[in-house]
Amino acid sequence: MYRTYLELVKPGIVAGNLISLAGGYLLASQGVVDASHLALVISGAALVIGSGCAANNVIDRDIDRLMERTYARPMATGSISIRSALAFTCILALIGFSLLYAATHRIAPLFLMLIGYVVYVGLYSLILKRRSVHATLVGSISGAIPPVVGYCSVRGTLDTAAVALFVIFGIWQMPHSYAIAMFRWKDYEAASIPVLPLVKGRHHAKRRIVLYIAAFLVAALALPALGYVGNLYLSTVLLSGVYWLKTALAGFSASDDARWARRVFAASIAAVVLISVAMSIDAARGIQHS
Repeated sequence: MYRTYLELVKPGIVAGNLISLAGGYLLASQGVVDASHLALVISGAALVIGSGCAANNVIDRDIDRLMERTYARPMATGSISIRSALAFTCILALIGFSLLYAATHRIAPLFLMLIGYVVYVGLYSLILKRRSVHATLVGSISGAIPPVVGYCSVRGTLDTAAVALFVIFGIWQMPHSYAIAMFRWKDYEAASIPVLPLVKGRHHAKRRIVLYIAAFLVAALALPALGYVGNLYLSTVLLSGVYWLKTALAGFSASDDARWARRVFAASIAAVVLISVAMSIDAARGIQHS
C-alpha cells in the first residue's frame, strides 16, 4: 500500500522540480547554507508538489486508463479510492505548506507555491488539458515556480534574479513538453488530448521546439549578464543549450520522429540539471550581483 501511495505523487516529477528548487535556493544563498532550513524548504515543497500530482492523478483517472504509459497508475486501476486519494492529497498539501511557513515565515514563497498549485491542479488539470492546445503554456507557469520558491525562501522577496529564473524555467517547459507529446503521440491521440503536435502537426511542433530552445538560451544568459552567476554557469548554458538546439534541428531530417523526440527530451533533462548545478556552484564560489 505504501508503494501505491508513493506512485500517486509521481516521485519522478517531484524529484525534477526539487532539483530546480535547490538550484534557486543555492543561488540565493551565495554559498552560505543553513542545512536545516534547506531541508525544511525541500520537504515542504516536495509534499505540496506531491499533493498536486496526486490531485492530477484523481482528475485524470479516466484518460489515464486509455494511455499505455499511465494505465497502471493507482487511480486508473482503482487500487486507491477517490475519497482516500483526496484525503491524502489534502494532508500532503496541509503539511507541506505548514513546513514551508515554518521554514521561512514569509508570504512570498507560500504565495508563489500556492499559485503554482492552483495553476497546475485548477487551470491545467481541471480546465485546459482536455480542451485547449494552450494548456502546455499555462502548465509551464507551475513548472517554473519551484526555482523561484527556492530563491525567495532565502531572499524573501522577488528581484531580477527571481524573475529571470521564472522566465528561464518557464520557457524550458515548452520544448520539453512538446518532445514528450511527440514520442507519446499515440497516447495523447487515444485520450483525445489536444497537444500541439496533434493539433498543428509534427512539422509545426518541430519549429516551435527549435524556437523555444533558442529563446531558452537567450533567457538563460540573463543571469550571467546581470552578474548573478559566473563562467561555469555561462559555459554550461552554452554547451548544453547549443547541444539541445542542435538535437532539435536534426528533427527536420529525422526518419524516426519518436526516436528524435526522445533525444530532445533527454537533452532537455540534461540541460536543466546541469544549469541548476552550475548556478549553485557559481553561487557557492561567491559570485554575487554587483
